[in-house]
Amino acid sequence: MDTAFVSTFVSSWVEENRETIRGWRRHLHSHPELSHMEMSTTQFILDTLRAVGLDPHPLPATGATVDIGPVDKPLIAFRGDIDALPITEETGLDFASEMPGVMHACGHDIHTTVVLALACGLKAYVDAHGEDALPVRVRVIFQPAEEVMDGGAVEVIAAGALKDVQSIFAVHCEPKLRTGEIGVRTGPITSASDVVEIVLWGPGGHTSRPHLTTDLIYATGKIITELPGLLSRRIDPRSGTVVTFGAVNGGATFNAIPQEVRLLGTFRTAQVGVWREGEKILRELVEDIVAPTNAELEIKYTKGVPPVTNDDVATALIAQAVKDTDPHALREAPQSSGGEDFSWYLEHVPGSMARLGSWNGEGEKPDLHQPDIIFDERAIGVGIRLFAGVIEQFRKETDAEGLGSAF
Repeated sequence: MDTAFVSTFVSSWVEENRETIRGWRRHLHSHPELSHMEMSTTQFILDTLRAVGLDPHPLPATGATVDIGPVDKPLIAFRGDIDALPITEETGLDFASEMPGVMHACGHDIHTTVVLALACGLKAYVDAHGEDALPVRVRVIFQPAEEVMDGGAVEVIAAGALKDVQSIFAVHCEPKLRTGEIGVRTGPITSASDVVEIVLWGPGGHTSRPHLTTDLIYATGKIITELPGLLSRRIDPRSGTVVTFGAVNGGATFNAIPQEVRLLGTFRTAQVGVWREGEKILRELVEDIVAPTNAELEIKYTKGVPPVTNDDVATALIAQAVKDTDPHALREAPQSSGGEDFSWYLEHVPGSMARLGSWNGEGEKPDLHQPDIIFDERAIGVGIRLFAGVIEQFRKETDAEGLGSAF
């Protein structure tokens, strides 16, 4: 075997350790933990890495990082998120969640297993061929708390996990793609996701005399119906910007105008420039809409995450890694309106997130965050080989032009 071919070695290692890797995933799936509470998950990761001779570094609260490879070569990173969701599992799997009301319904157990196996497979490669056989130094990041607004990526970055990193990569399970398929996209692949709460106040009154009070229901209706259209006149509609309200609460009976109404929704956009200006524009528009009604107004705007904006070179590396393994597996991923805190890493270094097909081809394609979603475990091997293939691209780049030309 050519010692330079990391992807070939790791692929063989995956086949030899398939049952062990599957066991890791099933342990993680049956023992999910919520964001910022991933203590047992972190300990399992640390124990597994140490068992193969690696020296992982725990992050300040939960999560960990581990480096593999020569210290004198450029450093690239791979991220896996480790937290679960507050959902009661209804899959009926033999290894279903043992934690009441907590479930890996977004595939983070798959993501964690992919990068955990990648680290262990690379360690085996280094043991067999020496550190210098790796074309780059690799850092694997096991990130906590992806599923919450105060996402773990910010904490991981603050802890120094991106120090000296030149580029970073990740995958996200995609049950809309068949297992074996990989979706890639240059530019925005997810959206910014901010939370908007609007509170209206007035003196209240009888519905027979709305002219003698402040009709908050009418004012609320104006916000709901006029705000989306006005946004499209202030913001380029090609930016994928949308405001949607998921909750409206006010009033208790048919003949009384309430004294308070609350709206709760999201502001989403695919363009980071729009995200940075979005709060200001939204506030201006809502104030203008409400002004004629004389309602008192408060807007609580909670910044979420920016869009995941994939770097063109990093995405090309992923695409080529897919083609080298299976030229028929490459797909163009649609731009999603969902949020992902991998975006924070890309504010600091170039990188790319790909969609990892996880539908087994039977029945209807499921959706994420559902209590009965089942991910195809075969996606794990696909993800590991993809990341090993990305590392192989750096070897090819080094051979052709020198690594410095890639980033």
